[in-house]
Amino acid sequence: MGLVCEMETTRRAAALDLYQTLYEQIDMRSFSNLWFWIALAVMWSSVSHWVLGVPYDLVLRARRRGGAAQEDLEDIVRINTNRLLHIGREAGLWVLAIACFVLTTLAVTGFVYGFEFAQAVFCLMFPGALVGMMSLSTARRIQDEGASGDLLFKRLARHRFYTQLIGMVAIFCTAMWGMYQNFQGSPLG
Repeated sequence: MGLVCEMETTRRAAALDLYQTLYEQIDMRSFSNLWFWIALAVMWSSVSHWVLGVPYDLVLRARRRGGAAQEDLEDIVRINTNRLLHIGREAGLWVLAIACFVLTTLAVTGFVYGFEFAQAVFCLMFPGALVGMMSLSTARRIQDEGASGDLLFKRLARHRFYTQLIGMVAIFCTAMWGMYQNFQGSPLG
């Protein structure tokens, strides 16, 4: 009986060590967690590559080659702008209300009550919401102008530039806030 009890104690200690190791690797303190920074980098890399739902390499290929590649680009942009504007017309008010509620909840929970996970999610979602509003504006402008050819390339390039600008500012502000949070949580802070 003693041997069985000892084996059970050893098994539980090993499980506890595994749990402790996993908990150390998956830390819920977001700004000191490598996974948060990977998610931030992947998010901004994806957002700046997909301009209005169109991969930017397709834009470059259409600009260089013209012809069928340009027709494909114009078709994809037309489909995506129609889709975005339809969603904006049909559910725009609801999407805006829900987004404002979620962002306000995250801001209050994170910055007033000091919940770091909410701060991190806010740092991801708020600039993303700005890019979303900018995408709607660009889609409306493309549709109103009936943009094609060089004007379409110009609109998509400008949208990508401003998306990357928002991304750089967001990454910088998130990094500064994250360092501040990490110093506050450290024994030196």
